[in-house]
Amino acid sequence: METGQGTQHEGGASRAGMTGLSFADRTETWLDNAERLCAARGSRLTDLRRQVLGLVLDAGRPVGAYDLLDGLRTDKKSAAPPTVYRALDFLLEQGLIHKIERLSAFVGCTHALDGTRACGDHPHAAQFLICTGCGQVTELDDHGILHALVDATRTIGFTVRHSTVEAEGLCAACRDAA
Repeated sequence: METGQGTQHEGGASRAGMTGLSFADRTETWLDNAERLCAARGSRLTDLRRQVLGLVLDAGRPVGAYDLLDGLRTDKKSAAPPTVYRALDFLLEQGLIHKIERLSAFVGCTHALDGTRACGDHPHAAQFLICTGCGQVTELDDHGILHALVDATRTIGFTVRHSTVEAEGLCAACRDAA
C-alpha cells in the first residue's frame, strides 16, 4: 500500500508525522479540514481516526480494512481489526469516507474534505464508476442522479437517507487500450 510513510514533505513536520506516519501535503490539508468539520459537528477526530483517514486518502485507490491495519501497524504495532473498524465506522458516519460495497473497500470523500459539499447536509449519496480493467474508482458528484432517485421514491412515500450507485465498466484509458 502506498501511503507516503517515512517521506519528508515540504513545509516541515506534519502533525501525523509526530505520530510516526506522514502524509502528502494535500492529505494533511484534507485531514485538517476533517478535524474542523468534526469539531463543528461536536465530534472529535482522534489521532487514531486521523491516521486511518490519512491512510485512506493517501492510498490513491480504494483500500480494504486489512490494508489499513497493515499501514497502521507501522506506527501502532498492537493495532487490531476492531480498532480499524471502529475508526472506519466513525469516518463513515461523519461523511468523510465512502465504502465501495462491490470492492469491500474505502475511499475518501474529497468533496466534503475540499469544502465543496458536506455529505451530511443532504441524503448521503455517492455514485462511483469502477473500472474492471485497472481497478480505478471515480466518484461522480451528479446531483441529478440523487434528485431523480428522490423524486422516484417520493411517489411511493419512501424517504432516501443513503444511496450509493456503483457502475462497473471501462475507464477511457482501458477502453482505448482494448
